Amino acid sequence: MQRDKVHLKSPGNWINDPNGFIYYKGKYHLFYQHFPYAPQWGTMYWGHAVSDDLVSWEHKKIALFPSKQEDQNGCFSGSALEYRGRLYIYYTGVHYRSPDPSNIHMCQEEQFDSAQMLITSGDGMHFNNFDDKMVVIPCIEDAKTGDRAHTRDPKVWRGKDAWYMVLGSTSGDGRGKLLFYKSTDLTEWKFVNHAVGRKGFGWMWECPDYFETKGGGVLLISPMQIMRDGMRDEAQTICMPVAFEEETCTMQIPDTYQFADYGMDLYAAQTTVDEDGRRVMTAWMRMPEAVDGAWSGMFCIPRVVEVKDGHIYFRVHPNIGKQFTRQILYVSEADRAGYKISVNMEEGESIGIGGYWIYRHGCHICADRSNVFRDHNDYRMQFMTPEIKEGCHLDIYVDRNLIEIFVNEGEYVLSNVVYDLDSKIQADVREGYQMYTLESE
Repeated sequence: MQRDKVHLKSPGNWINDPNGFIYYKGKYHLFYQHFPYAPQWGTMYWGHAVSDDLVSWEHKKIALFPSKQEDQNGCFSGSALEYRGRLYIYYTGVHYRSPDPSNIHMCQEEQFDSAQMLITSGDGMHFNNFDDKMVVIPCIEDAKTGDRAHTRDPKVWRGKDAWYMVLGSTSGDGRGKLLFYKSTDLTEWKFVNHAVGRKGFGWMWECPDYFETKGGGVLLISPMQIMRDGMRDEAQTICMPVAFEEETCTMQIPDTYQFADYGMDLYAAQTTVDEDGRRVMTAWMRMPEAVDGAWSGMFCIPRVVEVKDGHIYFRVHPNIGKQFTRQILYVSEADRAGYKISVNMEEGESIGIGGYWIYRHGCHICADRSNVFRDHNDYRMQFMTPEIKEGCHLDIYVDRNLIEIFVNEGEYVLSNVVYDLDSKIQADVREGYQMYTLESE
């Protein structure tokens, strides 16, 4: 099986959303949306990778595949939990009422039904797709509750005295919506309440994830069409501090938010708790074309999520950070998993990385990928963080197809997919930076 280090990448063909991210029986499991037949979106399966440390990943065989009427046209996104030693996976099954006759992997005029489904496993490796699936929330028929097609992506967690589920949905007037369910046995789920966003906040909220940190509760959602600027990828992942009241499943949605990443390529974030109790996020990095015509899709570096004074930080997971300890002078000395540049950037300074430019403008960190993104002119090329307040230190992680800039240890992050980076840092990099790669094995 293929092994990846630092960045989990498609084993071939297509991947998108991370699913079922969990530390289970001594290993990290990361499932993902996968179309195994071509490097493009299609009928969804769940691929599967495992890791001992969130650094080195091994791809396993496909975990979930369509086998029931309710998931005939795809096993879509969901989450995982452990209960009494078993792995419980909740996901959205999709059934097309009107398949496209010219491409059965697509649906005509959004005529499809979504149901929430459950499958369990005793070891996290083997799944009986034919006999062990069950529908826990059928397709929603009442439009006042949710949309029969656009209700999906269950995230389940344990509360004080019950289990809770949140689903992403849409209201009848074009606003994003969350649906909250409650269960005492993980199979019988009762709808309790909903939360609706303001108009202009995206018409549908994908991949909801609610969790607690020491600094308070956090909601991650991926609203569709939140950008509305005419460029590709109008759907983006955002986050905000929130509170969740369990008895009534009440959540007030604020009017303000942060982007989870200011490079605008990151999407469909999902979190879990690591072996030391830290809240860890990963997410899909969207790619406009396949690499070498063979694979499309990868995931960001696992990031620790923390809240301090109402601001949400995304820090490099320490297991990743401690791998980059061997100092180097030239990119040619780097491990194939990439390298890290550490630099303090003052006003007006810049750094070029193989055609990708990072610079500081006032109290903002900016990036320009125009030279390393081919001719995809309908995608964004220039990027900027909000005003930084905690210094000017950057840790820049460079992979062949992804650059991730962590500003002030996670105050903000700006990550971009790239193509055709030059093999070395450009000659006009300013003095004072340090470059590191992984220790030789």
